Amino acid sequence: MSAPAEPQAADAGQIDLGDVGDVPPINGAAKETGFRVVAAEQPVNTTQAGDYLLVPKGSPIKTLADLRGRRVAVPIGSSAHGFLLNAIQTVDLSPASVDLVNLAPGPGAAAFDSGKVDAWAIWQPQASIEQAKGATVLLAGHPPVDYDTGYEVASLKDLRDPARRSALTDLVRRIAKAYQWGDEHQAAWEQAVEQETQVSPDIAAIEVPNGLIKVTNVTPELIASEQTLADNFYATGQITTKVTASQIVDNLLPPDFTASG
Repeated sequence: MSAPAEPQAADAGQIDLGDVGDVPPINGAAKETGFRVVAAEQPVNTTQAGDYLLVPKGSPIKTLADLRGRRVAVPIGSSAHGFLLNAIQTVDLSPASVDLVNLAPGPGAAAFDSGKVDAWAIWQPQASIEQAKGATVLLAGHPPVDYDTGYEVASLKDLRDPARRSALTDLVRRIAKAYQWGDEHQAAWEQAVEQETQVSPDIAAIEVPNGLIKVTNVTPELIASEQTLADNFYATGQITTKVTASQIVDNLLPPDFTASG
């Protein structure tokens, strides 16, 4: 299941817990309220990039301003959507001045490789796969253009049931420990990524160090960044309902949580 659909799936009771980027909770809250953000996934290193804006080999696009009137593939409702929106705004472009083409990662790759789009906003490992083919990174996502924070979302119905809430809390803690283990055993993690996703060892060696994650409480600072993003999505017509980020947060972890604790 793609991340943009997970809040809706939680609302419908189709999943109990989902792993998403920073935009799906905003889109979800604009449409339904049967889910909550229960934990955050923050990058271990500030040098990690969240999303990437790619152009093909030999592209005449050299700057963000060159995207005016161009076709840019992006999974609408994903973290790459928020990254792209923030990026074009830094050069006074708007969604109306860039042709946003809503494509999931698979179709996005096909469109990018065949020249049907002029640029692509996407994450790893697709970014490294395309770079290996000669694509250029026009912009790598770092704050404040890309918040590079993910979230765990859970069904509101589950959260209101004491037994299921307890089970979800235990699961989130286990996920936190799993991420920590992966961060501390990157060679083994790379091998697992190769086997699971069928990427080459070279791509896994880029993807894993660029995806080190620590699971935390959803802090007031993170809620504020989500609110800023939600306000921008509303102001630019990406969503049609105002979202109050604090109303969709229900922390399962305490403020001082650490996976090793």
